[in-house]
Amino acid sequence: MIERFLKQTHFTSVDDYNNNLHFIVPQNFNFAYDVMDVWAEEKPDKLALLWTNDEGECIRFTFKDLKEQSDRTASYFQSLGIGKGDMVMLILKRRYEYWLSMLALHKIGAVAIPATHMLTTHDIVYRNNRAGVKAIVCVGESYVLQQVEGSKKDSPTLETLISIGEEVPEGFHDWHKEWNDAPPFKRPEHVNDNDDTMLMYFTSGTSGEPKMVAHDFLYALGHLTTGVFWHNLQEDSIHLTIADTGWGKAVWGKLYGQWFAGAVVFVFDHQKFTADKIMRKIEEYKITSFCAPPTVYRFMIHEDFSKYDLSSLRYCTTAGEALNPAVFDRFYELTGIRLMEGFGQTETTMTLGTMPWMTPKPGSMGMPNGQYDIDLLRPDGTSCEDGEKGEIVVKVGKEKPFGLFKEYYRDPELTQQTWHDGVYHTGDVAWRDEDGYYWFVGRIDDVIKSSGYRIGPFEVESALMTHPAVVECAITGVPDDIRGMVVKATVVLGKNWKGKEGPELVKELQEHVKHETAPYKYPRIIEFVDELPKTISGKIRRVEIREKDNTK
Repeated sequence: MIERFLKQTHFTSVDDYNNNLHFIVPQNFNFAYDVMDVWAEEKPDKLALLWTNDEGECIRFTFKDLKEQSDRTASYFQSLGIGKGDMVMLILKRRYEYWLSMLALHKIGAVAIPATHMLTTHDIVYRNNRAGVKAIVCVGESYVLQQVEGSKKDSPTLETLISIGEEVPEGFHDWHKEWNDAPPFKRPEHVNDNDDTMLMYFTSGTSGEPKMVAHDFLYALGHLTTGVFWHNLQEDSIHLTIADTGWGKAVWGKLYGQWFAGAVVFVFDHQKFTADKIMRKIEEYKITSFCAPPTVYRFMIHEDFSKYDLSSLRYCTTAGEALNPAVFDRFYELTGIRLMEGFGQTETTMTLGTMPWMTPKPGSMGMPNGQYDIDLLRPDGTSCEDGEKGEIVVKVGKEKPFGLFKEYYRDPELTQQTWHDGVYHTGDVAWRDEDGYYWFVGRIDDVIKSSGYRIGPFEVESALMTHPAVVECAITGVPDDIRGMVVKATVVLGKNWKGKEGPELVKELQEHVKHETAPYKYPRIIEFVDELPKTISGKIRRVEIREKDNTK
């Protein structure tokens, strides 16, 4: 498959990859037709999607099944008046209908807007009106149905509501009753151009309402490197990525790149995450490749690994936030597998990563992905030297790299703020070592300035994570009359340390940080909590901690 889209398909070194990664770009590229339907023609009986849930159900989809059922779904959508350019919100959790809907919307040239099931009516109304949403396909669960139904009266563009569950309120179409009656699908004469909008995500910043990240049809092609090279997948791989389908990480790890490789996408549709559940599924279904945010690995390493047979695992990756070296070391000690870290944003595919031909450095994001021109810039726009902290940027030449977003939809001012003079500004700070590896520091807004020092949250969090009491932690700055700001640690303790919160443990953790990193970085304030505030994607919301502290 990948030889259709790459001039060279195998790489052995960083230089080989960077010098010889060249894409073959079809006209009017459409992932559903040019990848999935081709697999269905060439290897119709090969397993493509293995879906399970925590009620014991298991459904297997071959590439032929996905073609036939996505065709039917496309026809069903057309019968409801959905067509090229229409905005369709998908609130589908981890239900298999998400994959059928995504492929079907691609096939008719409509725009998919995946969203989390945690949205309120207010959230949905905002999204409907900002994007001009025409239809919503959602799980048939009471809370979601109520929020979707409640959004209708304040959403002038919203015409069609579809429930995929047993609960189908008045005013909703019944997917499973109507879907079977859809007529045979006929491919539209002209589905898309490469620069048409294919996919859109609402992504929250540190302030203001969520912004709309629009991706064109070549975005899917940009993820070829994600699945084939970073995840190191082959046709015999069974890959599990932990991600809700409302989060951009779902298309990083559960769709495009994995099916370029011809791998099996494994889905575990569960209501509540526990490390034990995930590890049981890895054992039961012989998962070979696993990707999850560092949060998941942090909880996994606190389990008793002797209870599980994880011998099927061959390769593990992580992204979503920076990986603490202590977690890397412990996971390697328990499994013999080195975690391969990657970095990117909702606006991009993987921009930095640790590829199979690289030796990982614990805590490093790796090196620039060859499809992007990455640099670190000072505030004055000049390039940083090795060892110097700067903003990660993407330099954009005459042609936009595959995977970089198209625009912030309907917000040219915001697009111009972050993408101007041939440079896309990520807003993330890192430094580069002498070997070319990048090390995450934090968001520009998260960097703490104390007594003249610039302190990145991640470096203090990494030091704290090496103490056995700490499961998770978040470092923030608290205003201080003398130092400007002081470092605060918000800490989640391991189960064996519960009840030991107090001055003695505070002092112990402070001394530990002083020993692990430069003493000026130690947290002068430590607060113990049961859990940290997080986004749906599992990223720690330091902004929420700061806001809470500022209101005290």
